[in-house]
Amino acid sequence: MHRIGVFVCHCGTNIAATVDIDRVVAAAAKEPGVVHAEDYQYMCSEAGQLKVREAIKEKQLTGIVVCSCSPRMHENTFRQAAQRAGLNPYMVEIANIREHCSWIHKDREEATEKAIILARAAIAKVMLNAPLTAGTSRVVKRALVIGGGIAGIQTALDIAEAGYKVDIVEKTPSIGGRMSQLDKTFPTLDCSACILTPKMVEAAAHENITIYTYSEVEKVTGFVGDFHVEIRKKARSVDMSKCTGCGVCQEKCPSKKAPNEFNRGLDKRSAIYTPFAQAIPNVPVIDREHCIKFKTGKCGVCAKVCQAGAIDYEQKDEIITENYGAIVVATGFDTIKLDKYDEYAYSQSPDVITSLELERIMNAAGPTKGHLERMSDHRAPKSMVFIQCVGSRCADNRGKSYCSKICCMYTAKHAMLIRDKYPDVDVTVFYIDVRTPGKNFDEFYRRAVEEYGVHYIKGQVGKVAPQGDKLLVQGVDLLDNRRILMETDMVVLATAIEPNPDVRKIATMLTASIDTNNFLTESHAKLRPVESPTAGIFLSGVCQGPKDIPETVAQAGAAAVKVVGLLAKDHLVTNPCVAKSDTLLCNGCSSCEKVCPYGAISYEEQEVNDHGIRETRRVAVVNSALCQGCGACTVACPSGAMDLQGFSNRQILAEVDAICR
Repeated sequence: MHRIGVFVCHCGTNIAATVDIDRVVAAAAKEPGVVHAEDYQYMCSEAGQLKVREAIKEKQLTGIVVCSCSPRMHENTFRQAAQRAGLNPYMVEIANIREHCSWIHKDREEATEKAIILARAAIAKVMLNAPLTAGTSRVVKRALVIGGGIAGIQTALDIAEAGYKVDIVEKTPSIGGRMSQLDKTFPTLDCSACILTPKMVEAAAHENITIYTYSEVEKVTGFVGDFHVEIRKKARSVDMSKCTGCGVCQEKCPSKKAPNEFNRGLDKRSAIYTPFAQAIPNVPVIDREHCIKFKTGKCGVCAKVCQAGAIDYEQKDEIITENYGAIVVATGFDTIKLDKYDEYAYSQSPDVITSLELERIMNAAGPTKGHLERMSDHRAPKSMVFIQCVGSRCADNRGKSYCSKICCMYTAKHAMLIRDKYPDVDVTVFYIDVRTPGKNFDEFYRRAVEEYGVHYIKGQVGKVAPQGDKLLVQGVDLLDNRRILMETDMVVLATAIEPNPDVRKIATMLTASIDTNNFLTESHAKLRPVESPTAGIFLSGVCQGPKDIPETVAQAGAAAVKVVGLLAKDHLVTNPCVAKSDTLLCNGCSSCEKVCPYGAISYEEQEVNDHGIRETRRVAVVNSALCQGCGACTVACPSGAMDLQGFSNRQILAEVDAICR
């Protein structure tokens, strides 16, 4: 005979303001099997948990129902409380009367009735619950970081410093990411390379870190604590063990017409190239698409001039397989394409550039050696216009609905640097709003206006039109309520940032969640901001949302701490709410295997005793360590052989019956 206890939480006024708590308690007390019902203002507090533990012991409860907030918040809290009182933790059910009820209803009577129904459904389910025992799985003491930008580097360094092995996989020929393309950083205006390069060197030299550049993650299987990963190390056509990084091959290469990706296509590079001077590893790679040797079979100049004999045209891609206990995604960002923004003449004039292109122009290692000049005629500009929010905060479908967060600050940085180095250049910024919420950020923006004389105009630019060697900017001043028509030499577009295009492919491999903007979704926005909903997958940097360098480094450290906490364990407790196959009903059709997103189902030949008849059948077998309890197999199974422990068909139907009563 079941003895159920029901505990209703006020959640301050979150629930109590909309739901009549007394009525819910009274209704729950009348349900069959319920021997105890009470309420408390904060059931998740220590005092509230004590009430639960005392009731379990005094009333000898066999199951409890907590009517409170989402189980994502406090299911584990109440399971631990029940376990401390001697009750199996899987005999606890949560009725979500906050998110599913009080927060979405304004009518008190309606909300109260719904809360009673939700409590009734949870009671019906716990009546059919059975004690479950969690298993264990091993933990591989090694971590994988996908992405070699500042987020990936910092995460790897923090994990490595804790004594664990880390592999960094970076798809480009060098680590460094977007930060390596920057000139100065706000709000201190210190050199980006001066901050980043020591980190890159430290990562390359660290005994616990292995760096795979020019490589991509090809396949991921397994589960938290034991991921099996295949990494494709693409052929550089250069033997890294022999190359001395002298650079002669790049100087002598006759093919110098390939767009330089590192300089955002503002100049050309050779077919054999190192992305930038401080690249790690400092070993070139041959771009086979532009290499004359690979296109025609002729040339081979680089091999002839290489005294170390490092050029290897026959080199093939290599597949590296490794097991990892945890995976960190740090895939970074890119700027949006501007093909939908023809009004700004980006495709019509080389003097209309993006902010990231301006970074390369102002960098001493950039295409103009740090000299500010127009890309059309290489003359120094006398006036410049910056246009904010290009693609950010868009109401239409062309751009992004979100604020890219860093644009206001880097535009102020650019304006200050230009005015400081070229005081005769007139700088105007068109903005919608200036957003500077960080430490010392607003003071930084005020300096641009007050000390450097940058003109800020609140209003949008409707069109940029090339006219001779000038650009005609048509905009509005919303504060003065007037139209503006001005000529300028250069226009800089503060383009929206978006996750790296590869993130969808990575998310699919890792079964990680992404939002409508392709940013990876955290497990909980407030309480678990660096964890993915998929156990063992962690998030670092802009792949999770727009952020500046300090925020990125902070999140990288947080992700590293979570990884270290996982790798420090010798084994993990597995979730017992997994699928289970009834061998008597299974017909071996493979439907469940095909829909399982985690590869947890396989088939075996087993001897089955079907009512006294022994025969060998092909039946489904579930790997409980791989299974995440999603329930897809139970829906797909045509014979009803698959069921989910803790969420069986009987339990769910009992909930439905209770709701419809």
